[in-house]
Amino acid sequence: MDFTLSKAHQELQAKAQAFTEQVLFPHEMECEENDGISPATHKKITQAVLDWGFNAPNHSKEDGGQGFTIFEQTLLNEQLGRATGAIWDALWYPSYPMRFATPEQKAQYLIPTCQGKRRDAYAITEANAGSDPAQCATRADKVAGGWRINGEKWFVTVGDVADYILVHAHVDGDPDKSAVFFVDKNLPGVEVKRTPLYTHHFAFKHPEFTFKDVVVGEDKMLGKIGEGYQMTKDWFVEARLGIAARCVGGAIRATEEANKYAAERIQFGQPIRDFQAIEFMLADMAVEIMAAKSLLYRLSWEIDQSTDRKRNHAHASALKLHCSEMVGRVCDRAVQILGGRGYMREQPVERLWRDTRVDRIWEGTSEIQRVVISGQIKKRGLDVYTGWQGGASAAQVQAAGPVATALAGVAN
Repeated sequence: MDFTLSKAHQELQAKAQAFTEQVLFPHEMECEENDGISPATHKKITQAVLDWGFNAPNHSKEDGGQGFTIFEQTLLNEQLGRATGAIWDALWYPSYPMRFATPEQKAQYLIPTCQGKRRDAYAITEANAGSDPAQCATRADKVAGGWRINGEKWFVTVGDVADYILVHAHVDGDPDKSAVFFVDKNLPGVEVKRTPLYTHHFAFKHPEFTFKDVVVGEDKMLGKIGEGYQMTKDWFVEARLGIAARCVGGAIRATEEANKYAAERIQFGQPIRDFQAIEFMLADMAVEIMAAKSLLYRLSWEIDQSTDRKRNHAHASALKLHCSEMVGRVCDRAVQILGGRGYMREQPVERLWRDTRVDRIWEGTSEIQRVVISGQIKKRGLDVYTGWQGGASAAQVQAAGPVATALAGVAN
């Protein structure tokens, strides 16, 4: 087998790195000092995303996106993850389930979102529902001409800059009738309850929203009644793959910064990297990254070819678990190598150390990933993780199409 990156992949990797360093890095301290980026900066980055051809990598060109495969998205996300303050979120990934929208919904929501003219946010979590979406209290009741939505959602990432929200709700309050609705933020009854502060200084906010007798038309349901939970799982899986890739990128930057500092910092007449305590930390960091990156690239490649949805879901959980915990260990060592300087917010390693802590929590905690993994072992055996298996045949892949096959494969 040949794991060499193709020339096209190498060019994409280099382009993504250049974009991250030239477009995102210059705004890191603005984000840190102001707990976010300004509307002017956001507008500037949005235009750069369009100019560089990185808008909506996860959606088809027919819908206004770039049509990247999973592996291509991984190469892009890995580089984006090197930026602090989650400024990478200025490069938008319209929610995966919108590919199942009707032509009318695509024209109103998906296509303009892919083009950077609109922005979506996905609302799932509630005060009493997080890892278990079945506990969601947000409900949708049938009314003349549409649906009436009532509920409250927490941690709605980019909810401050989005102009519409995809709301996970239960029809008639029944978890077996889960559904996702398009809800425009300017509708009567949509209110921001509060905007909490968090450990990291994120480019955008995570407001809490309340929905009080919000009425939407019948055409605002995405998919059908009962499909909401599956769509939300689709969204989770794609998000977990992106998190894993960004964790690898963040770990690489932290290690680069630590390695550079260790070579330049002179103590007791020699660079501190010459002390075994430091060089062993750098060695451990490098090995952790090598292992995580190998897993990331392998699974991204396999998922692009596979039609086994459950297996891909199982692998995405393992990948997210491993990479999110790896980056925490690597960033902690990077801070330690820089010593007092590593505890200063002006240092990328400090910001990465803070930024990446959430990766063990959002889009499924480490504990939830372990629940998924252990459940798969019980149902399918250890081989789902300890074995080595290829994806679909070349003929199957060609027939299905790269993007459709890849994302359909991670949809369970």
